[in-house]
Amino acid sequence: MRVTMASVPKRTDRANEDFTCAGPTAAVLIDGAGIPGAESICRHGVAWYASRLGGSLLGLLSLVQDSSLPALLAEAIEQVTDGHRDTCDVADPISPSATVAVLRLSDGLLEYLVLGDSVLVLDRAEDAPFVVSDPREVIISRSYQPAIEAAAKGSDEYHRLLRDLRAHRNQPGGFWLAKDDPRAADEAITGSRPVSGLIGAVLLSNGASRIVDRFQLADWPHVMAMLASSGPAEIIRRVRQAEARRAVAADDATITYCTGLDEV
Repeated sequence: MRVTMASVPKRTDRANEDFTCAGPTAAVLIDGAGIPGAESICRHGVAWYASRLGGSLLGLLSLVQDSSLPALLAEAIEQVTDGHRDTCDVADPISPSATVAVLRLSDGLLEYLVLGDSVLVLDRAEDAPFVVSDPREVIISRSYQPAIEAAAKGSDEYHRLLRDLRAHRNQPGGFWLAKDDPRAADEAITGSRPVSGLIGAVLLSNGASRIVDRFQLADWPHVMAMLASSGPAEIIRRVRQAEARRAVAADDATITYCTGLDEV
C-alpha cells in the first residue's frame, strides 16, 4: 500500500489537533475535539489525545491481526485513558475527545471504521466512489445551530445551549466520539469491501471534507480525480481558498490517500 498525507493546522500559532499515521496494511486518521476551558480539566490537551490515540490504534492494528476494528479502537481508547486518568478528569464532559477513521487490509478485503464526522471514501474502478460517514453529530448539531447563533456569545443562554448539545455525546440516540469510554467504539460505522476493483481510498478530517459537504466545490468523483493527479495538498489548498473567500473560520485539515491496495 502506498500512502500520501497532508495535514495543515487551522492557524500557524495553534497546535494541529488532527493526527494521521499509516503502516503497510492500515491507516488511521484522528480529528481531536476541544472545548474552551478543557485546559483546566486535562493538562495534556487535545493534540496530545489525538496523537496518543492514533499511535496506540496503529500499533494495535499492526500487532493484533485477529481482532475487529471496534475491539482495537476500544483497546486504544482504554490505553490512552489509562495514560492520563491519574492526572486529569477524563470523565468530565469537556475533556479531550476525537473522531476516528480507520482502514485495514486483510485477506483480500478492505475493512473500515468511522466514528464521528471524519469521512472515508473508497474509489471504485467500475462505480461511483463509496462514501462512509457518520452523520449523527452533524444532524444533532444542526438542530441547535439557529438557537446558538441567536444567543449572545458568552451569555448564560449560549453556554446552556452548548451544555445541552454536549449532553447528547456518547448517549443512546445521540452521537458518539472516542473519549474515555471504550464502549463508544461499538457505535462506529463499520464494514468491508473486496480490494479487487478498488483504485484507492482516502481518509479526511471534517476540515478537509468540507470541499464537498460544506463548500460544494467538487463532488467525490472529482475529489478522487484530484487526489490521483495532484495529491492531498491540492485539496487542502482549495479548501483554504474557499474559507478565505467566504470568511469561514479555518479548521485543521488532514487527508490520508492510499493506493496500491492490492499490492499488500
